[in-house]
Amino acid sequence: MRLVFEQIRSGGDRNFGYLLGDREARTGVLIDPSYSPEVFVERARAQSLSISHVINTHSHPDHTNGNEQALALTGATFAAHPMLRPNVALDDGATLSIGELRLTAHHVPGHCVDHLVLYESVHRLLITGDLLFVGKVGGTQNDADARTEWRSLQRLLTLVPDETTVWPGHDYGVRPSSTIWLEKHTNPFLLCENEAAFLRLKAEWAQFKQRLGLK
Repeated sequence: MRLVFEQIRSGGDRNFGYLLGDREARTGVLIDPSYSPEVFVERARAQSLSISHVINTHSHPDHTNGNEQALALTGATFAAHPMLRPNVALDDGATLSIGELRLTAHHVPGHCVDHLVLYESVHRLLITGDLLFVGKVGGTQNDADARTEWRSLQRLLTLVPDETTVWPGHDYGVRPSSTIWLEKHTNPFLLCENEAAFLRLKAEWAQFKQRLGLK
């Protein structure tokens, strides 16, 4: 097994998508290939990988709008949370084989009811979609969703080790990737001591950003 892993800027609102594959098996997957699916396919070809699956972290259009073209260009199978009615349903804890790699899906609702994060345990890669960004977390529509997101984040922190690298769905932070350890120690939302503090920060986020000069 030889890892292929590329973070790809796809356009939109600073969207990231990913190419993950096993070079020896010559197989890979595309994750959230939105806006510019042809770029993802080109990178897979450059890496001599045949794409077995197109995977979505969640159903928001800025992460799914490249699906149709990516699937047509690759002949791959669509994989996502069961609510998206994919060919391959990724329930909580489901594992997808990519050559010798194993990609595990964890259901983490809050930002979106069908949201998944994807974890590759050998190299400790965590593709977080819009649940967890560098220094931020995903937006929520109301307090009920925010409470769900808080629980998802707290659960996620128990599922992966601190040295896990964090690969988000948008370039919203001071760097394009992070680690769980760094987010635990610097992300203001993960520093909240409880759910009530998390909800307060959500409500005051615009003022918080302005006070600290954040974008």
